[in-house]
Amino acid sequence: MMQTLATYIKLAVDINRGILAGGGVYHADCESVLLEDGSEQQNIWGADWNPTTQEVTYEALINIRPRQNNRSMEIADIKIREQVAQIAHKLLGNV
Repeated sequence: MMQTLATYIKLAVDINRGILAGGGVYHADCESVLLEDGSEQQNIWGADWNPTTQEVTYEALINIRPRQNNRSMEIADIKIREQVAQIAHKLLGNV
């Protein structure tokens, strides 16, 4: 997944299924992989993973979804942010 951007990984995380796709040029690249695998769009959130610091950031164009009360690129809901972080750390932590 590091081949695309070298210093961090773009992610799409399905908070319902507890899975993620990463490594695309755009978060939407990762999102489409999950959609093709059966995920539902309302459960997929964009984030970035920094393997050096093991940190997650929560900003992506795919996160703009007014119908789910998220009007910016950053995930506003703390519970969703925690779910995204938990899944990313579980699947990518210490790698």
